Amino acid sequence: MRRMGSRRRVGSKALLDVLEHRAVKRRPIWFMRQAGRYLPEYRAVREKAGSFLNLCYAPELAAEVTLQPLRRFDVDAAILFADILLVAEQMGLALDFVHNEGPRLQTVRTAEDIAGLDVERAAVGLSRIFETVGLVREKLPGDVALIGFCGGPWTVASYMIEGRGSADRSLARKAAYEAEWFGALIEKLVTVSIDYLVGQVRAGAEALQIFDSWAGDLPPALRGRWCDEPVRQIIEGVKAAGCDVPVIGFARGIGAGQVAFASCTGVDAVGLETSVPMRWAVEAIADDVALQGNIDPLAVVIGGKCLEMEVEGLVDAVPAERHIVNLGHGIRPETPVEHVAAVVDLIRQRDGGGW
Repeated sequence: MRRMGSRRRVGSKALLDVLEHRAVKRRPIWFMRQAGRYLPEYRAVREKAGSFLNLCYAPELAAEVTLQPLRRFDVDAAILFADILLVAEQMGLALDFVHNEGPRLQTVRTAEDIAGLDVERAAVGLSRIFETVGLVREKLPGDVALIGFCGGPWTVASYMIEGRGSADRSLARKAAYEAEWFGALIEKLVTVSIDYLVGQVRAGAEALQIFDSWAGDLPPALRGRWCDEPVRQIIEGVKAAGCDVPVIGFARGIGAGQVAFASCTGVDAVGLETSVPMRWAVEAIADDVALQGNIDPLAVVIGGKCLEMEVEGLVDAVPAERHIVNLGHGIRPETPVEHVAAVVDLIRQRDGGGW
């Protein structure tokens, strides 16, 4: 039986209707990385900020880029502009973002390194992100939901161990298999993540997403221990703090493991990578869990008939009352703006135009 949400709000927001199992008026849409380099207005603000990290920590500018996509597209949610590695930086690790390369992060590879990570320092340093949440919520249209987020402990830990987005994350996987200190690292990340998400909700976030983007690197036995269980602990911790908002879990690359992930963690929705057949997910994943995704980001780059076929197949595969339209990963920087608009138009036409 589908569980009915006890959370009630004045007015209607399509994203929350799906997440909380209420009657839907239209299929909600939002995009991972919907605020990003494909938008010229984002690039202008990024240049003004001087660096990616400066932009993340400047509440007025971060709020501006969070809101920019809403002026172009008829989407149903804004997602906070920040980065999953801010948590690691605020725990005491040096972080930089290198042009055309991505993040470079000071590494942790010993028990002494883990002991030096400062959980209390992180709680203070992340307060600027809560300012951004509050600014966005004040300016958000009444029918658009605000999503806060954090990284999954396994994914953040992998960056902390590797120092960058390596090809196979072999050092992190090796630590997950055998390092005695790895559990202590995950435990600290769970604690900081709970505090971080609670702060976002109290500042105005109405839903949360946990990005475990490298979950697919772990075999099933390790995934249950280092991905599923920590995400469950985060969700329980957020709710125990009185922040009863729906949570989307994005555990990319786990395929059929989405069934166990949804069951273990208690997420309200799972974000599905492009390779997961949506018709399979509708049948295999418990029907009280919404499904988010999973358009191929490359199809949005290509556009035209390719994109039309992708969207049509997705809408045919999953009913609107259980679906949040999104991509299987984030919008690529080379994506034409008009192709993103085309996704929204195709969905609205297919589902009858919305409200």
